[in-house]
Amino acid sequence: MAQQPAGARCGNQVGAGGVSARIWGTRGSGDLGNGEGQRAAALRWNQVGAGAGKYKTEEQLEKKMKRLQDLLIRAHMIVEEAEDRYITNSKMLLQLKKLVEVMYQGYHVLDTIKFRTLCSSRADENEQENIPPFAPAVLPIIGGSRVGKKTLVAHVCKNEKVRSKFSTILHMHGENIRRIAHEVGPGRSLVVVEFTSDVDEEDWLKFYSSVKKMGRGSKIIIISRIAKLSRFWTVKPVRLNGFSQEEYSYLFKVLAFGGTNPEEHPQLAVIAEDLAVALGGSLITANVCADMMRKNQDVHFWISLLKKYRNVVMKNFSVFGEHPKNLMDQDHPIDITRLASSSRSSLPSSATLRLMPPHSEVDNSKTEFPKVMFGDLIAGSAVLPREGFELVAWESRIPPYKRFVNFAAYYDEEPISQHHTASAGKKRKRFDK
Repeated sequence: MAQQPAGARCGNQVGAGGVSARIWGTRGSGDLGNGEGQRAAALRWNQVGAGAGKYKTEEQLEKKMKRLQDLLIRAHMIVEEAEDRYITNSKMLLQLKKLVEVMYQGYHVLDTIKFRTLCSSRADENEQENIPPFAPAVLPIIGGSRVGKKTLVAHVCKNEKVRSKFSTILHMHGENIRRIAHEVGPGRSLVVVEFTSDVDEEDWLKFYSSVKKMGRGSKIIIISRIAKLSRFWTVKPVRLNGFSQEEYSYLFKVLAFGGTNPEEHPQLAVIAEDLAVALGGSLITANVCADMMRKNQDVHFWISLLKKYRNVVMKNFSVFGEHPKNLMDQDHPIDITRLASSSRSSLPSSATLRLMPPHSEVDNSKTEFPKVMFGDLIAGSAVLPREGFELVAWESRIPPYKRFVNFAAYYDEEPISQHHTASAGKKRKRFDK
């Protein structure tokens, strides 16, 4: 692969980072050309953020936020202009990198202030207008498959300040909401309910009536992919979306390179960029591949991984007409035969290997099926069982420490549609006969 010039690499890196700044919810940046100016800016907007709770009037806070936003707009103009130029001066590239880092700090501070202000105003508004006195507030968190809804809530629930506010924190599934009346007492409670399907108005009202006996200040968090459930809000819903391709690519390269500087390995950087496109936005597969790549930063290994996953994508498009990530989101079978082709147990030429829905998240799988790690399958070091097995796609290193598990089944070489899923067990093929 051809190496990228230094200027082009810088432009790509800053561009990906610039897009990821949208995560903070604002656009903007500062005109700080030297290191001292950048440090001064960082100190300035950190002071703004730290003092956000000390301003006596809303007008004072708005003035400080306006000043910070002006700085961010000016910095953003410099970064965007630099992205369009061919920069080869190493010192200038270093200054630009520092400017981008400081710019992100500014975004974070501005977002934090806005979030605190919004939460405060929402709470006052909802307490007065949307809910009866002492009734628990309801916060829906809505988002697509595997965008981090439960991870976000798990972090909140583990926070000591949050835990100190509630006598009880309950986690339950939507189908069990009628049990809530027997599980909560008069103290202040936080109830987290995960819904996989919609709930009708009557069932919701019964549930909500039963939780009114909880202490004043109790909260309910709804977690779901279903946008319609946001209708039960008393606090404005939080909507989590997947990353844009630029944001996803930036994250993937950070995971794949670890502490290594991508600019020192331009060929690997190009491969990582291509693989990020092939992965289609899957965070689980990104974590698995990046973990392997970080441990083995060899060009040939990275190329083989890219080729292997591209073959998987092409196979699923030819059989199902969809990318594997979309198939997983739809709880559809996924063909992974090309990933298993280099495993120590080779597949017969007439067989395919497919991941079957549901694509589940578990705390601890207790089935008797043999288990294979997804990373071992990709690396070619797995010894595949001769009949169906559990494929452990990923074990999360952060709360709630979920294991992402799929059942893998062997099939004769023929397309299958989603309505065949229920008969998966009938079509499973044994290789030891």
